[in-house]
Amino acid sequence: MAGPIDDLGSATLQAWGLHGIGEVRAGDDVAQHVLDGLAATDVALVDGDVVVVSSKIVSKALGLVVETASREDVVAGQTVRVVAERVTPRGHARIVRSVAGPVLAAAGVDTSNVAVGSVLLLPPDPDGAARSLRRALAGRTGRRIGVVVTDTMGRPWRDGQVDAALGVAGLVVVDDLRGRSDAYGNPLEVTVRALADEVAALGDLVKGKLADRPAALVRGLGDLVTDDDGPGAAALLREGDADWFRLGHLEAVRTAIGVPPDTPGVAPAPAPPGPVADRLARAVDAAYASPHWPTAVRPTTAEGGVELAVPADADAAALLALGALGQRIVALAIAEGVPAEAVPFDPARGVLRIRLLD
Repeated sequence: MAGPIDDLGSATLQAWGLHGIGEVRAGDDVAQHVLDGLAATDVALVDGDVVVVSSKIVSKALGLVVETASREDVVAGQTVRVVAERVTPRGHARIVRSVAGPVLAAAGVDTSNVAVGSVLLLPPDPDGAARSLRRALAGRTGRRIGVVVTDTMGRPWRDGQVDAALGVAGLVVVDDLRGRSDAYGNPLEVTVRALADEVAALGDLVKGKLADRPAALVRGLGDLVTDDDGPGAAALLREGDADWFRLGHLEAVRTAIGVPPDTPGVAPAPAPPGPVADRLARAVDAAYASPHWPTAVRPTTAEGGVELAVPADADAAALLALGALGQRIVALAIAEGVPAEAVPFDPARGVLRIRLLD
């Protein structure tokens, strides 16, 4: 990680979308495509330039176009772990940690700019792809440059997508300002600028999915270009305890009671979530999928909630399990947006009632 950057050397940036690259096919030389695009755009590389390329052309050159009748099967194969999933009118939507590294919708498996019936996978080693492209371009031009391989990503808390750095070589990835002070003397404690992502987003302003410009040249960031390849975009990925959002809110509650994503028999929630009765039914199903419930506990739908009954001769262990089951249903119902509470156990009927709150 580089030290704080006081001055990028220029308050002016230039960016060109590169024309004339054309269709990229398996086995193609991406570096030559970029050089052809530079020539068609009438701009030449100089020291300190940053080349920004869409992961699509890298993937196509690597032969990562897959013909398939089931995009979902391909997404599953590109998934390290599921973060959140919903059933939408368009099908099964998943946010996952991808084989390529980042957390992405559908593991980055793309159906745009490929033939119908095909999908495009992300490069399995995006930083390696960026380093390879940098070596090829530097070797043919003699220029000291940086390379950013980008992909479109959604963002928590905000609508819309932006291009972000998927792979990086020869560029400072982050500017860590922690430990410094602002102009008023206030200590900076959390400010870490994702420079590579900012460069990726800048490049996307002049690239275009529909404009046949899959690459860009950014000039004016020479102070960020490094002699070595650097840590790559992998340095931007949050791991372990640093990742506060490893699961979606519903998936986190389900996992906490022993029902992680992909548990057999437990369907993902739909989006939109549907009627209250359906949400409550999913809460009951998920609670029963959690291990170690006595088979004698029987759920029945009651007006305004659910009742869980045990036989009159139920022992203390069964009653304890009944209470725990009830509380799990309550937690899952609340996670589904259905406020509920467990009514005190009725020993005469052997029933624990889960009541919906207004």
